[in-house]
Amino acid sequence: MNFTRFLNADTVNDRIFIQIAAYRDPQLVPTIVDALENASEPKHLRFCVAWQHGPEESLGEIKDHAQVEIIDIPHTESRGACWARHQIQKRFCGEEYTLCLDSHHRFVQGWDTKCIEMLRLLQEDGIAKPLLTTYASPFDPANDPRGRSQQVMRMDFDRFIPEGAIFFRPSAMPQKTPKPVPSRFLSAHFIFTLGQFCTEVPYDPEFYFHGEEISLAVRAFTHGYDLFHPNETILWHEYTRKGREKHWDDHKNWHLMNEVAHSRNRQLLGVDGPSDTFPPIDFGPYGLGTTRTLRDYERYAGVHFGLRAVHEHTLLHRPLPVPGADLPDSEWEKAFSFEFEHTIQATPLAEWAQADIDFCCVAYDDASDQQIFRRDLAGEALQATFQGAMTGMVPRQIQIPNRFYVPRGRRLQKWVLWPHCRTSGWQKKLEGEVQP
Repeated sequence: MNFTRFLNADTVNDRIFIQIAAYRDPQLVPTIVDALENASEPKHLRFCVAWQHGPEESLGEIKDHAQVEIIDIPHTESRGACWARHQIQKRFCGEEYTLCLDSHHRFVQGWDTKCIEMLRLLQEDGIAKPLLTTYASPFDPANDPRGRSQQVMRMDFDRFIPEGAIFFRPSAMPQKTPKPVPSRFLSAHFIFTLGQFCTEVPYDPEFYFHGEEISLAVRAFTHGYDLFHPNETILWHEYTRKGREKHWDDHKNWHLMNEVAHSRNRQLLGVDGPSDTFPPIDFGPYGLGTTRTLRDYERYAGVHFGLRAVHEHTLLHRPLPVPGADLPDSEWEKAFSFEFEHTIQATPLAEWAQADIDFCCVAYDDASDQQIFRRDLAGEALQATFQGAMTGMVPRQIQIPNRFYVPRGRRLQKWVLWPHCRTSGWQKKLEGEVQP
């Protein structure tokens, strides 16, 4: 399809190139319709959709829409979300702005104007290449619009996964702000920025799913983009994936593509230190930028890829900037914490079988009996953990897996299980040594 007519010179600076990778998603058509209906300037929108579909699936009312370009892909030929997004970016036609989405969203009235105004406000503050991103507030298609959350959302650090990528978690903004808020991380289901992003930070088609967001955040940052969370709700996202086939449902070899992506992500970001891959991967246009360095990003975000460590400020979800980012490495790294995994294996005391336990404290202490980590098991988590352990006179062993971060320089000494009874209060503790 020729979009020369679409890009009229008198309005090109207001155009938005909207990228949607859709895999067998019944929400695709409603998403595009809602975006058009709620845009202040719907005629300024151009959609490009990587439509990965089965033979029985249709595009309905958007099939021949003049502003929707379709890349028709039988779902059996798809190589995953990042590959699909890469195909879309090759169709970029020089629009001033771009919006990267999933295919299951709803939009606030005037979302396009709001995004452009936020970017321009940031540019007036001296931010040359601002980028808006967040884990959008959730909605439920089965209960819409009543089920839409009204909270303004942000992204927080969650954990390093075993393969080396960082995972994030959504959380509500603690307070209303007059401007967008600096962000450490990036969400692939909502990126609004300058159109040149499509050529400056193109999607790596060899990535599959995990590692997509953290690698893109670092690449964007090192190419000179500054990341921000919108200070008001722009759109909603469906997180449940109910009623949708996923790529990994149809492609039994998906794990092979995922392993390739993890390997590329580890080498790109220096996870666990310098890579011994030989020959080293030539990332070409999918590598880091030269405006800033990988270490610049680590100090900005409060993470350390080589050590799989996280700064206390980031771990506690405190706002940017991270204090001490200008210190020498040896001083800066003193504020980092390291992930610890441990499974408590214990035989519950016989008297617990007769107690009406309503919650159980799980804690870890250091050699000075100072608590490093605590969580309380209650409700379903309590029942699942102690199922069978308190159902008779013969105690059975229980296992409680735990994952948490330990501050640099502190050593775990013991674990503690301390149940609480509704009628008689705290019960006798169980304690055990944590092996180094």
